Amino acid sequence: MHKIRQVQHHWQRREILRVGGLGAIGLSLPQILAAETSSNESSNRRADACIVIFLNGGPSHLDMWDMKPNAQSDIRGEFAPIASSLAGVQVCEHLPRLARHMHRVSLVRSMNHSVNNSHAAAVYAALTGHDRGEQGGGAKPTDHPPPRAMVAKLLPTRGDSLPYVSLPYKTKEGAGGPLQPGFLAGLVGASYDPFWVLDDPSAQNFRVQNLSLSEEITTGRMSDRSRLLNALDAGLNQPSELSLKAMNDFQRKAFDLLTTSSTQRAFELNEERPHDRDRFGRNIYGQSVLLARRLIEAGTRFVTVSWAPDANATWDTHGGNFTKLRNTLLPQFDAACSSLLEDLDSRGLLERTLVAVLGDFGRTPKVNTAGGRDHWNACYSVMLGGGGIKRGYVLGSSDRIGAQPIESPVSPGDIIATIYRLLGISPDHTIYDSLNRPHALVPRGRIVHELIG
Repeated sequence: MHKIRQVQHHWQRREILRVGGLGAIGLSLPQILAAETSSNESSNRRADACIVIFLNGGPSHLDMWDMKPNAQSDIRGEFAPIASSLAGVQVCEHLPRLARHMHRVSLVRSMNHSVNNSHAAAVYAALTGHDRGEQGGGAKPTDHPPPRAMVAKLLPTRGDSLPYVSLPYKTKEGAGGPLQPGFLAGLVGASYDPFWVLDDPSAQNFRVQNLSLSEEITTGRMSDRSRLLNALDAGLNQPSELSLKAMNDFQRKAFDLLTTSSTQRAFELNEERPHDRDRFGRNIYGQSVLLARRLIEAGTRFVTVSWAPDANATWDTHGGNFTKLRNTLLPQFDAACSSLLEDLDSRGLLERTLVAVLGDFGRTPKVNTAGGRDHWNACYSVMLGGGGIKRGYVLGSSDRIGAQPIESPVSPGDIIATIYRLLGISPDHTIYDSLNRPHALVPRGRIVHELIG
């Protein structure tokens, strides 16, 4: 403390502690802004950024991407297929706008995994490529990290950008349950957890609480605190003080995010033309996908949109599958995803931005007595586009009722390994837990070279 007094003698100890915690202004940024050196594998990078649209709960492949119009009625369901922009490939009639983009993306119709059919286990597998082997349970500090956390760790953004954002919910395993596994950084440390945006971007008064000053904090007080950090940097040079100095570096980045225009403006959705906001859909998910695009433009590397407040709320269509898909889920998804692809392509961003539409599993081929479909991990579909993904391609196929892959089976670990590869990170990269034990990122995943253009 002697050196601190020499540099800035009038600052009191309690003020230093308040800055260290940043509790007075409600910041949670410092813990996510401690990015390390960039990966030495980045020369292989095909994508600079990634957006994951996670259809949380398990979207029905049979009613979206892999329809079976010649199957019996209790399997083919109520929807008709329509032609897409990719010759010979049909999608659901309730995805008319997305159908016009099939020539830009790849579909994988042979996804499957042996993980049990609980949401927690399947979500964890889908987002990390690992099987935690359990029936349920929330996020744990011993979890393997998802690609978004490793991107934050290995591929730092510029100082005025958020590295990894997750929105619009911290999706629960069930209503009132724990946070699902697969979203946090787990064993690589909370410094690489996401910045959460939990405010509804479709609300008229949308404001991101964690990037806003509380009313009692004036810009003058912020300037005073910034000067204190400069003083701390100048005064902390001893080895015993390095951890505090490092903390101050992260705090300064947090201050930068509160005062620089690029990140702040990314959240100003009213800067978008009303017509463009309408294209994405005036709902929490459509505006979240629009916000994801704006964040990528502002320098964020990874954004995850989790499409449910809890695992049972949206795509988990055990009952009323066709009503929910027809009236809400598919129109909202069609508007948001197609608009995202349109915008990224027209702005020259699609080539270097990977878009991944994922889910935890598919739905049962046979419609149940409640007019719904149940969990089905034996076969489902995902969609990938941009960021080095082959355009206009379908990998794999399922049997006549969409129950089993019959060609080119692909696992969640394979998809995660491929995402890592496209982002310039080796899936064999070694990470270390708090006990300094080594772990491979995706030991059971293979890079799906057929998907890379």
